[in-house]
Amino acid sequence: MGHHPGGFERNGLRSRCPLRFPSLGPCFTLRGLHDDLQSWMERLRSGDSRALARAISAVENRTAESSPLLKGLFPHSGKARILGLTGPPGAGKSTLVDQLARYYRRAGKTLGIIAVDPTSPYTGGAILGDRIRMQEHYADPGIYIRSMATRGSLGGLARTTADVATVLDASGRDLVLIETVGVGQDEVDIVRLADITIVILVPGMGDDVQTIKAGIMEIADIFVINKSDRDGAERVEREILALQSLATRADHWTPPIVKTVASASEGIEELVTAIADYESHLQKGNLALKRNIQNWRERLVEMLRDAMLEKARAELGNGRVEQYAAQVAEHKRDPYSLVEELVGKAGK
Repeated sequence: MGHHPGGFERNGLRSRCPLRFPSLGPCFTLRGLHDDLQSWMERLRSGDSRALARAISAVENRTAESSPLLKGLFPHSGKARILGLTGPPGAGKSTLVDQLARYYRRAGKTLGIIAVDPTSPYTGGAILGDRIRMQEHYADPGIYIRSMATRGSLGGLARTTADVATVLDASGRDLVLIETVGVGQDEVDIVRLADITIVILVPGMGDDVQTIKAGIMEIADIFVINKSDRDGAERVEREILALQSLATRADHWTPPIVKTVASASEGIEELVTAIADYESHLQKGNLALKRNIQNWRERLVEMLRDAMLEKARAELGNGRVEQYAAQVAEHKRDPYSLVEELVGKAGK
C-alpha cells in the first residue's frame, strides 16, 4: 500500500518526550504524527476499506507504524466472534466460507475473512490470490477479504494472523472468519486463535479421519462433513464418533457433526445453528473468558519469544552469528556456554 500523505517517519518514535499519549504506548514528539495515526484509526473504525487495507499491510509487513497502530486498536477489539475453519486440501473450505458469508450477510452481519494460502516459491505471493469463488463479495462493503501467504511471514504466521484479526475486529466487524489450507502445525496454531474452531472433513480421503493430525481433532468445536452426498460420509461420521468416545473434553462439550453439501447450500443453516449452540455453551461458567485466557497465555509467550529473539539478533549484528557458528563447528567453543553467555548479555 502507498504511504498516507503526511507519512510516518521511522525515527518519529521517541521513548521520552513532553507529549504523552498513553493509549498509544510510545509517545510521539510530533503532534502531526499522532494526529495522522488517530485519523487513520478513526477512518478504519468508521468503515473506510482503504484505511483498513493499509493497516493490514502495515501489520503483515511489521512496519514502524504497526506497533503504535495495534496498541491504539487493541482497546477497540474483542467484540467480534472469531471462527477458525480448517481441514485438508480439497475439503471445500472456500465454498463453505462463501456460503457462511452469504448466510450471515443476509442476517445483517458484517464480516472479515482471512484466507491463509500456500505461498508460491517463485513470487512469494498467495497463489489462490483473491479467491475466485468469492469475487462477487468484493462489491459488498460488509465483507472484507484478505489473502495471506503461509511462508516467509515476518514474526510467525500465527502471530501475524492474530494481529490481522485484531485489526478486523477493531474495524467493527461482527465476525472474523479465518480459513487455513492444510492441517499442519501452522494451522493448529492459527485455529487456536479462534473462539470457535470448525474442522471440515470430506468422504473418500483414504484413511479418512486417521490422516488428520491429532492436534486438529482435539481442537475441533464443530465437525463438518462436507460433500456429504458422496459415498463414505457415514464412515467418516462413525470414525469421528469413535474418537469422541475415547476422550471427554474439559468443558464438557461434545462437538456436533454437521453434514453439508456447500456447493448446493445444503446444511449451512444447521452449521449456523451449531455455531450459535456453542456460543451459548461458552457463556456458561465463564468458559469464553477461560478460553481467552488460555489463548493469551500462549500468545504472550510467543510475543515475548519473538521480542527477545529480535533483541538478540540486533545485538549480534552482521557476521557475528557466522563467526560463532564457525567456532562451534571447529569445536573451539561449545554451543551451550555460548548461548548462556549471549542470553546473559541480552538480559542486561
